Amino acid sequence: MLVLTDSTEIRSTPEKVFRWFKGLREKADYQSWHPEHVDVCWAKGEPFEKGSIARFKEYIHGQLYTFTFLCTKVVPNRMIEYRPLFPWSVVMSKGAFALEPKGQDGCIFTATISLRLGPLCRKLVRRRLEALKQHMKEEGEILKKLLEANGN
Repeated sequence: MLVLTDSTEIRSTPEKVFRWFKGLREKADYQSWHPEHVDVCWAKGEPFEKGSIARFKEYIHGQLYTFTFLCTKVVPNRMIEYRPLFPWSVVMSKGAFALEPKGQDGCIFTATISLRLGPLCRKLVRRRLEALKQHMKEEGEILKKLLEANGN
């Protein structure tokens, strides 16, 4: 199992960050989060509720991917856990966004993805993994800018 993690300190409360995720409904919202994000569609339920299903389209390493995720656990203002549906469930077991309070008006945003990749497969897809790590880092940095600039 390979676990990719990226953490970003944001000068915004966990409640405000969580509210931003809950408002991630439309294509424009999703595209504001990262220039490689293409589209989001909530196939079932409201954004980031337990049992909701979303389809995300984004570029990683120059290739367009479509991921469908089921939200498996939601702890308001603290955590969103999800798992991919087939076919991505073959290589990705789960992912999460965690919010840890830091001081009066801040938090640590941590994105995590767990992948089922053995050593040989890791070598074969090394550049894609590096691109995925970079994408995760950029998502954290852009989320920080969005929330801090808007006073959210």
